[in-house]
Amino acid sequence: MPSPIALNASALRAAAHPAARPVAAWLMAGVMALLLAVFVTVALALAWAGPAAAQTVRPPANATTNILPPGPDMQGGVLGNLSDGTIWHNIRKGAAGNSQDLRAGSGVLIQSQGDDWRLIRDRWVLPIAWKVLAGVLAVLVVYYAIRGRIKLKAPRSGRVIPRFSLVERVVHWFVASLFILLGVTGLIILFGRPFLLPLIGPGAFAVLASAALQGHNLFGPIFIVSIGALFFTFARGNGFRWVDLKWLLKGGGMLGGHASSGRYNFGEKSWFWWASLCGLALSLSGLLLLFPDHLPGFLQGASAEVPPERILMQWATLVHAIAATAFIAFGLGHIYLGTIGMEGALEGMTRGTVDETWAWEHHDLWYEDHKAGASTDTSRAEVRAAAGDV
Repeated sequence: MPSPIALNASALRAAAHPAARPVAAWLMAGVMALLLAVFVTVALALAWAGPAAAQTVRPPANATTNILPPGPDMQGGVLGNLSDGTIWHNIRKGAAGNSQDLRAGSGVLIQSQGDDWRLIRDRWVLPIAWKVLAGVLAVLVVYYAIRGRIKLKAPRSGRVIPRFSLVERVVHWFVASLFILLGVTGLIILFGRPFLLPLIGPGAFAVLASAALQGHNLFGPIFIVSIGALFFTFARGNGFRWVDLKWLLKGGGMLGGHASSGRYNFGEKSWFWWASLCGLALSLSGLLLLFPDHLPGFLQGASAEVPPERILMQWATLVHAIAATAFIAFGLGHIYLGTIGMEGALEGMTRGTVDETWAWEHHDLWYEDHKAGASTDTSRAEVRAAAGDV
């Protein structure tokens, strides 16, 4: 029996024979023509029948489907009865699907509210925030340059009156320290990228921003406790009265005439309530930002009215930034008047006592109730103030 090699050699010799070449060529040409004809026929048939099939083919009347009924924008086929454009449009608008993650909102592939949040933050909150803070600083600088320090109209009497207790002063300076620390670190987090990064470079900014974030997160919970202590310590005497309206109409005495006031004037009372409300907003939003894996789920379990986790966190960041800006802006005015802006104001929070002349010029109603306690013995007056005899 001839070997396979011998048979293959014989076939090659036959194909190479001149008489066999035309037969092989015609055979190959016929096969190629047949394949081409089949391809063209199928292509033309699909091109002609495809649109008609897409418009006329419908599921049976008794068919069950979990998708929307066919409409003019639906193409059918293996992707369902919605076109690709419609599907991605719905996803872009927040359409939810199925997910193995059982948390609320996990089936949402694209959360369109995130882009709205970014636009609000970048186009409104941040530009307005830095302009407000810069504007307040500019006003204070110009006011100080024109008006100068508000000095006492009469000479000091040499007699002092206890004004703030030791507890009040400790709480005040504790909150003030946290206010400065959290204010600086918060401003670095909020405005560091557009303002500091171009100045100090990415390396130094990365270190500074990381330190600011860690410090902010570390001292934030302590601030929540301190703002509560501030409220309960200074709430007495900070209720508004009719005399505060008169003080406001006279511009605190800057518009002419003497503006009467109790222990706290209208401006100090406004600062107290402003700090309390801003501190509450900062505390609640800050807790959400500190514990994103626990608090949103807890709130959603407590009430069905709570929005989804992502939306809740987005609102928390906006509220935190707005409240911080409002707190710092008002705080700058308070710091100015309590230090270089007004003669004798800082003494009440450092020594616990104020001069009799200062008490009469700025808080005459309070002075009338406490003038009997005025003394030239400053040491004893400070001891009385520390003990709470204010």
